[in-house]
Amino acid sequence: MTTSPTKQTALTPLPDGQVRSEQAVLLPFMAPRLQGDCRPEGKLELSLWGAGKLATLSFSGWTGPFIYAPNRVETANGGGLHVAQSVPALFLKGAKLRSITPSRRCAWWGGMMPRQPIERSGERRTVRTAWGIVVAEQRTDGVLVVAGATQEEAEKALAIDPAAVIDEARVYVERCDAMPEAQPLMRSMISQGIHAALSSIRRDEHGAFAGLAAGQAYSAPARTYYRDGYWTLQALLDREPAAVRGQIDLLARSIQPDGEAPSGVILTGPAQAEEWEKVRRSHPKIKLEHLRPGDWWSDHFDSPLFFILTIGDYIRATGDNAPVSLYWDKIVTIFERYCRFDVAGNGLPVKPRHDRDWADNVYRHGYVAYDLGLWIGALDVITEYGIDAAVAEKAAAVAVKARASLDEALLQPNGIYADYGTKDDFVEDHLTLDSLTLLRFRAVSPERAKIVLAKVQETLESRNNQTQPYGDWGVLCAYPPFKRTKDTREKSSFAYRYHNGSDWPYLTGLYAEQRLAYGLDCFDYPLLRWWQTCLEEGWMGAVEYFSPPWGRGSLLQGWSSMPAAAALAYRDRVLAANR
Repeated sequence: MTTSPTKQTALTPLPDGQVRSEQAVLLPFMAPRLQGDCRPEGKLELSLWGAGKLATLSFSGWTGPFIYAPNRVETANGGGLHVAQSVPALFLKGAKLRSITPSRRCAWWGGMMPRQPIERSGERRTVRTAWGIVVAEQRTDGVLVVAGATQEEAEKALAIDPAAVIDEARVYVERCDAMPEAQPLMRSMISQGIHAALSSIRRDEHGAFAGLAAGQAYSAPARTYYRDGYWTLQALLDREPAAVRGQIDLLARSIQPDGEAPSGVILTGPAQAEEWEKVRRSHPKIKLEHLRPGDWWSDHFDSPLFFILTIGDYIRATGDNAPVSLYWDKIVTIFERYCRFDVAGNGLPVKPRHDRDWADNVYRHGYVAYDLGLWIGALDVITEYGIDAAVAEKAAAVAVKARASLDEALLQPNGIYADYGTKDDFVEDHLTLDSLTLLRFRAVSPERAKIVLAKVQETLESRNNQTQPYGDWGVLCAYPPFKRTKDTREKSSFAYRYHNGSDWPYLTGLYAEQRLAYGLDCFDYPLLRWWQTCLEEGWMGAVEYFSPPWGRGSLLQGWSSMPAAAALAYRDRVLAANR
């Protein structure tokens, strides 16, 4: 297996799957309830799922070198951060508490609240907000920090012993280490990828499933997404099928009577929900985007299709057909909705010109390759698992028609599928990684798929593209940049930024998966190059997206587990190459 030559790295992968650095780097952490950022030099920002930001702590800090693992950092002198799994608690081993400051907002958009005085009792400090509690207690060998949405939750967490916190953290690190036979770069990537997926599984204060978080930075208001959740759960189908089933039930809540669905479903606790609703109702633009109290950005073109695809993947993984029976009426409504978008009668729904699918900074319209891949995949789920024979037969017929119409709608002379458009209006004919949904859901022939994958290797792998100016750094999500500037907005208005050419590891993982699925080699580059960049830059965790001129998105992103999911799905081939 070959990997790209890299510059001097800030982080070095170790044979045991952990990562080492001489200097302190930011460690994002996320457990079923607790989440935050730890700066090993002595700062901790703490939040609680469904509640919001609770407090900032300063402590004595540690000196390097530092060894990083999922939800853990350790130092040579025995200090470090350890995060529990069973309760919202963590332990700052070998540290002294210096200060604790309660947050005055649950989120950046929340109203400013009066700061409550810190309660002191011996070595214990308690801070209270309107939405949660943090208790920090100095122990002989470190600081125990717990949180809760209520006094009861915080008190339950206080009962945990620091030794139990350390042990739970160790067990979690071992669970994330899903390919211990691999070389350090691959092993550490998979460890961090599985961590991103597992840590996305959130719980409420009673321990019930509370959604798959998109990532640590996507929790205010707490919400779960149709698309982010779909790509995240690829690593969970065989590890946490109950969480996938719970995700289906949560997503079903926001499927509307006409088959429409938002980008995500809001899952906040009562205090944060009340604060968010004030914001939603008082800001005209926000209210226009978030039409209903439980919606996060209403009416996304891809979301209903992901609902069906999630059910299909769950059934294939578990053999449990219950969701399709329970939600059959919703599935049929979605099917009928997209049939109405088929204005030409060719089996292909036409997307209105708006920015509401995954490329939410781009006004894609007409035949959108990405959405058509999802549509054909959803038709196959209905065909395979439909409980009404007439509907299943109709879906099968539409799928045949859609596959037969695809080339006429989007195939380009160079063998790729255009991003979006219609021939009688405008076609954005550049190559995109998200068009590989057509391959994943077998919308095209194997021969065509291999032609497309060869073009992706030639054009979107930065090492092979000599016309983009930044050398070898990852896999571009689109190239060339968008032709029509009026079709882009905000971050995607700039070449190589966001949807306009950044490396998105979830799409890079999709690309690697398709190379593996079609028996092609050179899958190591999309599996690993993004992770090499993270190590070079000192980004600890699965990053959301990045590009050389524009930096990175958020850390600890659930759907950036896709490269790990792809590698594990084809474990034997990957290990054979990873010698």
